[in-house]
Amino acid sequence: MAQIPIVRGDLCGNIENHIKMIEESSSYKADVVVFPELSLTGYELDLVAELAFSPEPSSFKELSQASVENEIIVIAGCPLKANNSSKPTIGAVVCFPDGSVQFYSKQYLHEGEDDYCSFGATDYFFTVNGYQIALAICADFITSEHSLRAKKLGADAYVVSALISGNGFTPDSKILSEIALEQRVPVLLSNHISETGGWKTCGKSSVWDSFGKLIISSSEKDSGLVLCTIAGNEIEATKT
Repeated sequence: MAQIPIVRGDLCGNIENHIKMIEESSSYKADVVVFPELSLTGYELDLVAELAFSPEPSSFKELSQASVENEIIVIAGCPLKANNSSKPTIGAVVCFPDGSVQFYSKQYLHEGEDDYCSFGATDYFFTVNGYQIALAICADFITSEHSLRAKKLGADAYVVSALISGNGFTPDSKILSEIALEQRVPVLLSNHISETGGWKTCGKSSVWDSFGKLIISSSEKDSGLVLCTIAGNEIEATKT
């Protein structure tokens, strides 16, 4: 789980910071690196229509190339153009080391997000080293049906790309811990450190084990990585 500074609407600068963290993650032999919600643009709802990406591999050449060169799965947040709506979705691009690129769109929106964004309609999973990983974007995890479906569909871990403020972390971390306990899966959170969209975010990218116990939580303000290794029911975690 990566924490990086994000600048409002600065695609070039933000992508550069993503690539640096992709390279660092690879140096630790990570299989996957996860960035926060709307990490490529910042959580700037007034810009999503202007900055929305077409959900096509050609829109993400730099990230895909970094994934291939560093042999790591990359999950980054971005607005995505929607075929069935004039409003984009709050999405994620998932780049794989074989050059393939997939997409997920947030299915549950916070109040006010639907003024700018449309809803996704499909759950998303990917497999790494035999583990099936379910992806959630922020408000997805607050709606219990999302994590329940993930477990019923065979998720071995639940990965959350989010924006959580300082005031929101305590109640949200309680929900994430409860998901881990109720669904008996590890839960991993990647959160912002930059102020974005008017929100003062809190970092604290975290890992909960399948019993709901908090294993690790990162710094509130510093760039860096939370590194997590899952082997069956065993979890080891550290931070850079």
